[in-house]
Amino acid sequence: MTLTADFETIELQAMTVVQLVRAAQEGDRLAFGELFERYRPGIVALAMRRVRNADEADELAQDVFIQAMEKIDQLRVPEAFGGWLRRIVHRMAINRVTRRQAPLACDPETLEATCLAFGTPDEMALQREQAASVRDAVDRLGTTDRETLRAFYMHGQSLIQMSEAFDAPVGTIKRRLHVARKRLAKQMDVAQAV
Repeated sequence: MTLTADFETIELQAMTVVQLVRAAQEGDRLAFGELFERYRPGIVALAMRRVRNADEADELAQDVFIQAMEKIDQLRVPEAFGGWLRRIVHRMAINRVTRRQAPLACDPETLEATCLAFGTPDEMALQREQAASVRDAVDRLGTTDRETLRAFYMHGQSLIQMSEAFDAPVGTIKRRLHVARKRLAKQMDVAQAV
């Protein structure tokens, strides 16, 4: 990477969403690339909640960004870029789910040969119990810790998105995540000791 490219990357990362949207509307592909990097994790997470399949969610997210790139000049309020993307995800997910073909019936031998089991029922029950205990421990945390962990791990927000949502510098968000993880570990230890 050249020195000029390094400066361009740093400049793009320092730009606000509004500045990036306006630049993208003027045809700046690097600006749109930066928007993609910032919003991709959240869009994939939202797509996953809609289609409930990781591969389809990735594909849907790609389709959403292609459509957004093609129609970004139609966005009148650059501040609404995130909500605009979410509406595209919602609409495209509905189209994808309604056009999905009905599953094919097959005989038990074929089904058994093609099914992929991820553990015994006991292992699955243990995983559900562990997940429940983690959710309970998160619920017992303070508001800031709880919201920080949920935004990052459950909603798939990037540090930059969290920085904007919490109106705090990225360094502060990193520190909050670090502290929240430590507090969560302590909550888990207390729960296991009981």
